[in-house]
Amino acid sequence: MIPASRRFVDHALAVEWGDLAPPTREAARTFLHDTLGVGVAGRNAPFADAAFAAAGAWSGAGGDGFVLGRPGARLTTPHAAFANAYQIHSQEYDCVHEPAVAHPMASIGAVLLAEAGRAPLSGEDMLAAIVGGVDVMAALGVAVRGPLKFFRPATAGIFGSIAALARARRLSPEVATHAFGYGLAFASGTMQAHVEGKPTLAIQVAASARSAIEAVDLAVAGLEGPEGSIDGPFGYLSLFEDDVDLAAVLAQLPTVRRIEELSWKPFPTGRAAHGAIIALRELIDAYGVAPETLERFTYRAPPLIHRLVGRRPFAGMSTAYARLCFAWLGAVVLTRGTIDLADFAPERLSDPDLLALAERIHVEIDDNPNFAAFVPATGTATLVSGKTVSRRVTRQFGSPEWPLSREEHLAKAARCLEFGGLPDAHEGLAALIDRLDTVGDVAAALLAVLE
Repeated sequence: MIPASRRFVDHALAVEWGDLAPPTREAARTFLHDTLGVGVAGRNAPFADAAFAAAGAWSGAGGDGFVLGRPGARLTTPHAAFANAYQIHSQEYDCVHEPAVAHPMASIGAVLLAEAGRAPLSGEDMLAAIVGGVDVMAALGVAVRGPLKFFRPATAGIFGSIAALARARRLSPEVATHAFGYGLAFASGTMQAHVEGKPTLAIQVAASARSAIEAVDLAVAGLEGPEGSIDGPFGYLSLFEDDVDLAAVLAQLPTVRRIEELSWKPFPTGRAAHGAIIALRELIDAYGVAPETLERFTYRAPPLIHRLVGRRPFAGMSTAYARLCFAWLGAVVLTRGTIDLADFAPERLSDPDLLALAERIHVEIDDNPNFAAFVPATGTATLVSGKTVSRRVTRQFGSPEWPLSREEHLAKAARCLEFGGLPDAHEGLAALIDRLDTVGDVAAALLAVLE
């Protein structure tokens, strides 16, 4: 019986840019662009300088890997991947595969950027590698029917990143399968960091990216890894997940391109808060709901929503905690109509007026049996007048069912580049992404725009 690791490897290695359908190609370009913008913005995320300094100490002098938003900075390949992955995920602004409950591009994008610095990588090969890597990572998440157990952006992320890097380097199936074995050895990621709102969440994604490169390098050096890394008795799925149907997603590999299922994040918050933000904004627009007219807002939603963003706010909470606290996020939306990167300043997190308003905002669990569901949900505002108004949420803004327009996508990219200190790079980066599949050296082309 062919091990699942080999099935995934064969699939990723077979991806050719010229064979992909136009929607797949468009999604690959779009979400690479989104990832680059978010990564530049992450240069000014909390603890980004500290993470970069640590990576620099590990790296030592020299290196070919560039770091987004840090002109002239160079690290060794694994450590450049670490720094970029931290910046991409650290503000909860990177794209997400909702059914898989995973953030594929944070690790996959960081790994391929690091690889592009080490050796010339064409735009076609980079984009094809992204498609193959996302297929693998998302499939590992979609195969799971039980609740989230470990931090999947990191645990599944290492395998998607290895698959992408194997495709970029055009490794043999045997070497790539051995690399998966070392991916199992290095896989880690706990949800405890989510519970406590620590920067460890993004650090886990960063470690996944770094370790993916190390796993591939070990296999290339000739070290054999376990072939049952995915479906063996002590493989990834047995150790990290419960209630898995792997056969179904393996059967879909030839026909389903998971990158087309990715969602943008229109707001720099936990994805689980986005439906509630939209419901609240619609009530503000339709009924003039405001801090002075609101008695209570309740977002009744599937269990995953409460688990991810139902926490309560408190003075002095960390930025990472606040990004995953809808009560506080909703208070900002009520006062500003939206929430963006600049809203997470320390003084805002302890603002007594926002905290008092947040006490009137709650997330409740409905009876949805789907452990990975984000919708349907209902936002209900009870007004001080006694009137009750509601909005039903059946799709997520930024999802394939409700995608960002080209203008909205570009506006987000522009905001990210401005926040990261590179506003003048916006037009050049957008133009480069549109023609990236004609570029022979991705790193040189990106650096010409970003540095």
